Amino acid sequence: MADITVTPTNVAAGAGATTKNVVAGDVVTAGELVYKVSATGLYAKAITTSAVTAAAEGIALNSSEASGQPLTILTAGTITIGGTVVVGEVYTVTATTGGIGPHSERATAEFVSIVGIGITATTINVAINASGIAVPA
Repeated sequence: MADITVTPTNVAAGAGATTKNVVAGDVVTAGELVYKVSATGLYAKAITTSAVTAAAEGIALNSSEASGQPLTILTAGTITIGGTVVVGEVYTVTATTGGIGPHSERATAEFVSIVGIGITATTINVAINASGIAVPA
């Protein structure tokens, strides 16, 4: 199983989900994970290469075409992710910028940030936990 293949137009927040309005630091597509770049305060796509870049804060609910554009992110609750997920699977930040994939596929030295758990074939219960811990060798 690889990263979730997201159809951006099908990404939607569930009832009662927690969202936040932020500013994009680069091009972001709906359904991608983002983290806050401390130097600029802008949001960029998360990736497992460091504890900082793996510390996702949310999933983009809309797309931005350039740095400086508004972005709404889902930080907790349910999301229809616009792709197929497995019920009971733990999903994490991946080695693809902005990607979400199964935790079982994280490799040595990748930093682990849990995104949530699949609760239906298209929905994830988002409860982000940026652990700051890398997968050991």
